[in-house]
Amino acid sequence: MTADSTPNAGTVLRTDPTGAAEFLTLVRQRKRGRLKVYIGSAAGVGKSYRMLQEAHDLRRRGVDVVVGFVETHGRADTAALIGDLEVVPRRQNDYRGVVLEEMDVDAVVARHPDVAIVDELAHTNVPGSKHRKRWEDVLELLDQGVNVITAVNVQHLESLNDVVQRTLGVLVRETVPDWVVARADQVVNIDLSAEDLRQRLVEGKIYGRERIPAALENFFTEENLTTLRELALREVASSVDRVREDIVRREEGGGAGPAKTADRIMVAMSSNPPRTAALLRKASRIAGRLNSDWYCVYVQTPDERADRIDATVQRRLVDNIQMAQAMGAEVVKLEGGDVVEAISRFARERRVSLLIVGKSTRSWWHRVRHGSLVDKMVQAADGLDVLVVSFDEAVPNGARREGEVDE
Repeated sequence: MTADSTPNAGTVLRTDPTGAAEFLTLVRQRKRGRLKVYIGSAAGVGKSYRMLQEAHDLRRRGVDVVVGFVETHGRADTAALIGDLEVVPRRQNDYRGVVLEEMDVDAVVARHPDVAIVDELAHTNVPGSKHRKRWEDVLELLDQGVNVITAVNVQHLESLNDVVQRTLGVLVRETVPDWVVARADQVVNIDLSAEDLRQRLVEGKIYGRERIPAALENFFTEENLTTLRELALREVASSVDRVREDIVRREEGGGAGPAKTADRIMVAMSSNPPRTAALLRKASRIAGRLNSDWYCVYVQTPDERADRIDATVQRRLVDNIQMAQAMGAEVVKLEGGDVVEAISRFARERRVSLLIVGKSTRSWWHRVRHGSLVDKMVQAADGLDVLVVSFDEAVPNGARREGEVDE
């Protein structure tokens, strides 16, 4: 769980810059695959380069290493570093008349190396692939006992989607659930200053010459890169805290598994909330910082039975439930005519200490006539803290998509 500089950024401060020896110790500790994640602030900081360096380091130590998938993006130094490493042949996919390549998960499992290098954790696989997302490929490799070293940019973390969209004006389409990174045995930040990264871009080490002017003006601004760098450092700090708590608990005889705090968090979700995604991401980030279990609770009133609810609302509800599950929440459906009473009872039974609700979008006149569910929850919350989340305005229609400049 350390922060490093890329090989192109300056001084190497330790004799084992990739941390290969430390990861090798983890590899030999249990049969189920271990996971190591390199996190960067943006494309070009050196994640793929560092993974390949570590692959060579591990091989020199007698470890059986293969490249499951590495995308060089035309970067000569990255391509050269693959060198004589064994590369598992990719699977060919015919999609709409175009042949595309994906990692062959079954081939990697059949080869069963000690360690597989798998780049671009947030990647969406071609339709028809075994799994929809590459992070699902990685989970299968881990379940099969293959240790994995992978990489992701911090803006692809699901819970940061709103933050990145609001602060950078960039809509990130490909995301990774936070719990996937949270379960990693090692998280390493590849740290590079905004100035150095922009210089690498100018030198043509990230994109082709034709893309450089637009990238400098849009995504690769000093302000954007500094913001992303701060987010990456915070994510690694949170990972260090989780490991520290686990070590303390092991020393105290608590056994294996991630330590949990006494705090439990609950999100109250209505059947058709306009901004559920933002609410769930906020809860996910808070639960991650507290290393806490969290619940997503939906109260089905008599008016919202399956035979009475609108089909469109039903589909949105299912989508929101799936989103909550993907973020690591335990989704619970309650039934009752009194929403506040049902939520309060559940909070008492599960010893929930913090309730997160979204700020009401109802009109002032509606709240005067019918009252506010949020206000009722605050008044009824005996011994329960209530956090009311306000929602920033969405990025205008002209916002850039991250893929146009970042990957």
